[in-house]
Amino acid sequence: MVAVLLRPWRDARTWRELSHLCTDLLVGTVTFTVMVTLLATSLGLAIVAPLAVPVVWLLFTSAEALGRVERARLAALLDLDLGNPHRPSVATGWWGRLVERLKSSSRWKEIAYLLLLLPVGVLTICATTVVWSAGFALTALPAYVSSLPDGRANLGAFYAGPGIPSLALAVVGLSLLLSAPWVVRALADLDRRVATSLLRPGPTVAQLSARLTKVEASRAAAVDAGEAERKRIERDLHDGAQQRLVALAMDLGQAREKMDTDPEAAARLVAEAHEEAKRALTDLRDLVRGIHPAILEDRGLDAALSAVVARCPVPVNLSVALASRPPAAVESTAYFVVAEALTNVARHSRATRASVSIMGGNDRLVVEITDNGVGGADAARGTGLAGLSERVEAVGGWLRVLSPTGGPTTILAEMPCG
Repeated sequence: MVAVLLRPWRDARTWRELSHLCTDLLVGTVTFTVMVTLLATSLGLAIVAPLAVPVVWLLFTSAEALGRVERARLAALLDLDLGNPHRPSVATGWWGRLVERLKSSSRWKEIAYLLLLLPVGVLTICATTVVWSAGFALTALPAYVSSLPDGRANLGAFYAGPGIPSLALAVVGLSLLLSAPWVVRALADLDRRVATSLLRPGPTVAQLSARLTKVEASRAAAVDAGEAERKRIERDLHDGAQQRLVALAMDLGQAREKMDTDPEAAARLVAEAHEEAKRALTDLRDLVRGIHPAILEDRGLDAALSAVVARCPVPVNLSVALASRPPAAVESTAYFVVAEALTNVARHSRATRASVSIMGGNDRLVVEITDNGVGGADAARGTGLAGLSERVEAVGGWLRVLSPTGGPTTILAEMPCG
């Protein structure tokens, strides 16, 4: 406990942050004065537009220079590297560049930050000064209290003299000193948040293009996944239930023809048709479960996966911790990720046990499937992992497979569920 309390005292970061807080008021006074002066002058000369133009130009130029200095101070003392928030100018001529700056939200955010730096600096320097000064003054109070007028300290609400009162205040002062570095870190985090919200660069054209490309790829993956699912359903119907229903119809036709001439044969055919009907019903239930299991919609992910785990020939430990039900698309995706992964475990891994963990929190759903099999799982070998990755990406998530040769294999998926 003591080591934790004293840790910031040994960390150079604490003293860099303290230096930053101590210079906040000075830097804020300069930036506030310059910005208010140029803004007021610009507004005052707005009625005479030609005279206001050079002042507005000077406003943005000064803001850019002061912003560059402030970002350097943040990087040096708070380890906060924000970069240049302004996009390269594409306008031609000084008038075009001025209009471009007037329309730039990052320029106005920078001016707002330079104005806000003064009140933030007043807050941080006052809090810092009170904590450190009061801490040192109270801690040393027993040593000098007798030298004060009347031999006691006037603390406004009460007086403290030598002995127990001053010793009690020394304990309070020591507590303040121990907490002072933590106060410094809290105030420095406030500075970081203010700077990040107003000086952080927006997405570049290249980043926006990359995001658009990713969205288009996810959409294409969703379309491909839907088409593959449609073909799977068609194939399952053709090879499974449809064939059984055809055989059922043939058996019933033969039974009808033999009903009068050979009742025993007709009865056998009816019995076979009955069994075929039950098998067809089972195929249809499996097909429906593969599209969207009813238990998932009715009772949620925990109950649906419990049924999947119960059907798996490999012993599986299931853990589901969800504060609330995720959206239907995410819930369905998580279900099929686990179902397909456990199918692969049963068919390919030669594992003797597996575990499934699903956790939800902070608007994210995390799915982890682990087995103690032989490893070597590869999406390129047609084990269904590529399709799972596309399905997860279609809802804005990602899927990773860790499967070294010799095992174990871990499949990790994360999806947004806010």
